[in-house]
Amino acid sequence: MAHTTSNPKIHEGRNLKRFREMLQIKQDYLAFELGEDWNQQKISLLEQREKIDSDILEQVAAILKIPADAIRNFDEEKAVNIIASTFNDNSYNHGTIHIHPFEKLIQLHEEKIALYERMLKEKDEMMGRLEKLFQQ
Repeated sequence: MAHTTSNPKIHEGRNLKRFREMLQIKQDYLAFELGEDWNQQKISLLEQREKIDSDILEQVAAILKIPADAIRNFDEEKAVNIIASTFNDNSYNHGTIHIHPFEKLIQLHEEKIALYERMLKEKDEMMGRLEKLFQQ
């Protein structure tokens, strides 16, 4: 099992945890998706590891539906530096922002519908997996 991180500042387990939390995915769900050899405690231990084996990282990335390289290469310090330099070099626009409340309301409503449809799809997929488990 090969390790893939060459930058010592990058902690793959911590990055995995950040992405999982941003996507609002619980450790239990991730463990369930990885298979019967996994549980919440094992995911917690995985997130504490500085380097994660390539094959496991690829599986987790597929479950989270993000590129494995995002987990491998995310460097919080660099991200903070980019954000800080954006504000420090005045490239951030301090101009007036025009927001049309009605258009924003419609946009939020459409986003809520899309989210609801994704949640229904994920529920159906989960129900299918549970049905398969009960049939075994």
